[in-house]
Amino acid sequence: MSSALDIYKKHTKKSSKLFERSKKLHINGVSHNIRFFEPYPFVTKSARGKYLIDVDDNKYTDYWMGHWSLILGHAAPKIADKVKKQVNNCWMHGTVNENTIDFSEVIQKAVPVAEKIRYVSTGTEATMYATRIARAKTGKKIIAKIDGGWHGYTSDLLKSVNYPFDQSESAGLTDERNIVSIPYNDLEKSIAILESVKNDLAGVIIEPVLGGAGCIPATKEYLIGIQEFIHRVNALYILDEIVTGFRFRFGCLYNTMELDPDIVTLGKIVGGGFPIGVICGKDEVIKITDTNANKRLDRSYIGGGTFSANPMTMTSGRTMLKFLKKNSGPVYKKIGRLGEEVRKGLAKTFQDKAVITGMGSLFMPHFLANGVTRVTNAEEASKCDIETLKRYHFELIARDGIFFLPGKLGAMSYVHSESDVKNLLEASKKFAVS
Repeated sequence: MSSALDIYKKHTKKSSKLFERSKKLHINGVSHNIRFFEPYPFVTKSARGKYLIDVDDNKYTDYWMGHWSLILGHAAPKIADKVKKQVNNCWMHGTVNENTIDFSEVIQKAVPVAEKIRYVSTGTEATMYATRIARAKTGKKIIAKIDGGWHGYTSDLLKSVNYPFDQSESAGLTDERNIVSIPYNDLEKSIAILESVKNDLAGVIIEPVLGGAGCIPATKEYLIGIQEFIHRVNALYILDEIVTGFRFRFGCLYNTMELDPDIVTLGKIVGGGFPIGVICGKDEVIKITDTNANKRLDRSYIGGGTFSANPMTMTSGRTMLKFLKKNSGPVYKKIGRLGEEVRKGLAKTFQDKAVITGMGSLFMPHFLANGVTRVTNAEEASKCDIETLKRYHFELIARDGIFFLPGKLGAMSYVHSESDVKNLLEASKKFAVS
């Protein structure tokens, strides 16, 4: 039987040639570090519904779904129709537009903390500004984050992303000494670390479900415990819901967990497939950014950017959220059911060889190694066999036309079906016995 590598190379010859060109132009041949995988990534020609089609005309059932942002699938017709009308009108204003106001009213009703909203073009910008606001509001410098927590490439937070979580991820950072890292789902150890820096603690930023660090949900008790400590020492509680916002319900995950964040960051799904980042906050917190009310040294100066709140993103985002609000029952019921079927099916397929994490429509297998028997935080996830996970995903790509970005979690969308679950599980069974 031909190897997966041989099959892949045979069927992606145009991609191979194009990637050689790309390497001459782009760092590592890609425009986002994680998009590279061995021996080379295929080059996508088009995408529609649940499918990616590459330049060699291979079709892949997609579970990466645009970094998990495409909850309605690629080129969703209802989004596309509105966007086409908007592009005929104008795709860039650089001024205030009514689309933004309409969109913000939808967000504000769904996300109670969004008393004031500021748009940017990426999640990285949203988390960067959120931490700046925390420092300005409190007059303190230290930001706490989670071991393995990923909040984009901001120079404020690019630390303790990869195991062993005690080092910088990059040269050229300036605020490393003002970032501390705490272990996910271990309240006692986390509080001990926070206690040691409480006098200069500006805030903590947490994902309710760790995305890049392993698709791991936080326990309600952990999040509430951190919140109680943070508010007791007059720091700010920042929830990064860029992955989780509108992923499991119409609104944020925090609403279901008795949480009272000061700032919530959004992205991905709320952009409807267009670039977006959103800072949502309580009025008493966000007023520190008011350039009309605060003097230069008393304010947190946050921007947006040339393309912030552009009419294309505002139109696609508003259309997405209006559709999700109207159809929240069938959408979240379906994708949640499919996600649960995949998690159960993969657990049965891999048995004691892997732990399957996730919730709702998100899922990720962790192949056990190094004595790990459970995955509740990034350290346990990091000790699992990531090379086997990448090989599993690559086998799915090459042999079965099923796409996961190798090593990353999978996401169900509204256009996936029961037959997709069946195909994925059958392909996984072949890998399990190989």
